[in-house]
Amino acid sequence: MTSKDRFESFARSWWLQAVLLIVLVLSIQRLSFLPLWVSWIGMVVYAPLLVSKSIDRARAFRPPTTKVMALFLIVTVALLAVHSFSGLVFGMPLLPVGTFFLLAIFTLVVDISEHTFLKFYQNMHPALAFVSTFFGIIVLGTGLLMLPNATKNGISLIDALFTSTSAVCVTGLAVLDTGKDFTFLGQCIILFLIQVGGIGILTFTNLFGLLFRGEKSFKDIIFLTDLISSGNLRTTFRSLAKIIGFVFVVEAVGVFFIVLASPHTDLFFAIFHSISAFCNAGFSTLSNSLYEGDFRFNYALQIVIAGLIIAGGIGYHVFFNVFAVVRFRIHRLLNRLVPVVVSKPQKLLVKWDINTTLVWRTTLILLGAGWLLFYAFEYHNTMAEHGFWGKLVVAFFGSVTPRTAGFNSVDMTALLNPTVMVYLLLMWIGASPGSTGGGIKTTVFAIATLNLINQIRGRDQLVFKWQTIPNTVISRVTTIISLSLIALGLSTTLIVSMQPELPVLSVAFECFSAYATVGLSIGLTAKLCTASKIVVTILMFLGRVSFLTFLIALVATINKRTGAGKMIFPENNITVN
Repeated sequence: MTSKDRFESFARSWWLQAVLLIVLVLSIQRLSFLPLWVSWIGMVVYAPLLVSKSIDRARAFRPPTTKVMALFLIVTVALLAVHSFSGLVFGMPLLPVGTFFLLAIFTLVVDISEHTFLKFYQNMHPALAFVSTFFGIIVLGTGLLMLPNATKNGISLIDALFTSTSAVCVTGLAVLDTGKDFTFLGQCIILFLIQVGGIGILTFTNLFGLLFRGEKSFKDIIFLTDLISSGNLRTTFRSLAKIIGFVFVVEAVGVFFIVLASPHTDLFFAIFHSISAFCNAGFSTLSNSLYEGDFRFNYALQIVIAGLIIAGGIGYHVFFNVFAVVRFRIHRLLNRLVPVVVSKPQKLLVKWDINTTLVWRTTLILLGAGWLLFYAFEYHNTMAEHGFWGKLVVAFFGSVTPRTAGFNSVDMTALLNPTVMVYLLLMWIGASPGSTGGGIKTTVFAIATLNLINQIRGRDQLVFKWQTIPNTVISRVTTIISLSLIALGLSTTLIVSMQPELPVLSVAFECFSAYATVGLSIGLTAKLCTASKIVVTILMFLGRVSFLTFLIALVATINKRTGAGKMIFPENNITVN
C-alpha cells in the first residue's frame, strides 16, 4: 500500500472524527486534564483530511447540492483550522469559544453521518437501525448528563439514564428539576436530546449521508422509504429535507410567539419551550411546568404551546399533503381568474390523502371530546380560580397536552378520577403517525373503531372514502393494540408488586404516560425506586420506538435467514364467539 493509499484510507476512517467529537465535548467542560488547546490540535490535524475528502466528493459527483455542501465544509473547516492555529501559535484565536464549538461539532456530525449511513445502516434491517440508533443516543445522552458541569449537585447513573431516555423518547417524565438541578449546559444537553429524539437522528444522518454521496442508489432509497414511511421512491430524499426544514421553521415561529406571549422571560426560555412543545417532550425549565406562578394565567402562552403541540403531533406528511392541496387549489383558482398570467397546473388533480383525512378527523374528535369533558369535570375543581375565558383556554390546553405533550397548567395531583380516566384514554391513543408524538397513534385507533363498526354491521370488507383498507393493515393495528396492552399491564403489575404502597391508579397513569411518551404524572415519578425507574425507562423506550418495531428488530437480529418465498397454507375457520 502506497503512502497515498494510506492517507486516503485514514481520511475515510471514522475513528478520528469520533475521538475529536469526544475531545470537544470534554473541552466544553474545561476539565483540568483536558485543556482547550487539545481540541485545537485535533482540529488542525483533522482539517486537511476533511478538505481532501470534500474535494474528492465535489469532483466525483454531479449534483450541485453535493458541491455546495463540499464547499461549505471546506470553508468551515479551513476557518476552524486557522482559528486553532492562531490560538496555538499566537495565543489569539479568531472565533468566540461558543462559535468554535458549535461549528466544530456541526462539521464533525455532518462528516460522521456519511459513515453511519453509507457504511453501517445500509446493511441493517430498517427496524434494527431505528431501534439501535435511539439506544445509542440514549447511552450518549446518559454520559453527557453525567459530566461534572451538567448538574449542580451531581446525578446518579440511573437518574441520568432515566432523564436521557425521557428526553430522547420525548416523554417528559423527570426525576430531577430541569430548571433547578441542571446547569445551563445540562439544559442544553437535554434540549439537544429532545431535538434529535423528536425529529429522529436518522433523518439527519441519512440526509447528510446522501448529500455526501451525491448520488442515490436504489438500495439507498428503498432503505429510506421504509424508514420514514415515505411511500414514494421518487420523493424520499426530498421528504428528508422537507422534514428538517419544516421542523426548524415551525420551532422558530414558536420562539417568536412565545417571546410575544411572555416578554418577561429570556430567549432561552422561548427556545427551550418551543422545541420541547413541538417535539411533544413536555420538559420545562419551570418547576411546576405552566402551573408555575403567573404562568397558569398566561393564556396566550398556553395557546402558543398548544399550537406547537398540535403541529408536532399531527404528522409531517399530513402537513405536506395539506400544503400540496392548498397550493394546487390556489393555482387552479388563479388560472381561472387570470389565465393569461397564470398557466394551468401540471397535475389534473391533487386530493386529500386517506391518511390525512383519518388523522384530521380523529384529531378533531379527540380534541373536541377531551375539551368538553375536561371543562365539565374540572369546572369547579382545578379550574375554579379561572374566569370564563380562562376556563375555555385551560380546558383546551388540558385536552391537548395528554396527546403525548406532557405540559400541565393545572395541579395534576388534584384531578378528579373521571378526568384521570379520560387522560388515560387520550394518552393511550396519542399523536399521529410520522409525528414527534407517541401512543398507539390516531390512525390505529380510527381503523380499530371503523373495523369494530364494520364487524357490528356484518361486513367483511373495511371501506373508507371509497377505498378498501387492506387486511394486513388491520392485522398490524390489532398487533399494535395488543402489544400496548401487554406492555402497560405487565409494567403496572411489576411496579405495584415492587412498591405495593403506591396507588394502583397512579401507577397505571405513570405507565400510560411513559409508554405513550406523554410525560404527565400525578406526583409519582419522584417516589419510584430504582427497579421501578428501570421499568419506566424500558417502557418509555418501547413506546418511542414502538413495541412492534422493537420485536421486529429483535427477530431480524436473531433470525437473519431470508426465505426463498412465501408458503401458502390452507385456510380453516376457528370459532371466536
